[in-house]
Amino acid sequence: MEFKQLVDTAEKWCSGNPFDLIFAEEIDERRLDFYAEPGISFYVLCPDNMNGGTDNFHVWSESEDCLPFLQLAQDYISSCGKKTLLEILDKVFRSFRPLLGLPDIDDDTFEEYHADVEEEPESDHQQMGVSQQ
Repeated sequence: MEFKQLVDTAEKWCSGNPFDLIFAEEIDERRLDFYAEPGISFYVLCPDNMNGGTDNFHVWSESEDCLPFLQLAQDYISSCGKKTLLEILDKVFRSFRPLLGLPDIDDDTFEEYHADVEEEPESDHQQMGVSQQ
């Protein structure tokens, strides 16, 4: 994705939460820096697979107080499948909610997934290799 599109996505994301995009640098790192009060900062290194760079996003913070909160986003990035910048920023925002003084949002995806799964009643299944004659 073109870096300008990534910057546009980041700016649009910032309009819906307390974070500001304070720095965008394309030349060396394709890096987007974000900041919110009270002193919460992180940055995202964006993929640059067109020029032989990394093909995954990376989130980090130079603040030791913020690093533990980025674990959820880091785990998400390293899980299978390609991720979008917006998906990653949403994970970061969700991680920082307690530091921002916002109520924590429960991750309902696990409950929603299991709500759709019906338990199969146990039945007398024929075991493989054993005939029931």
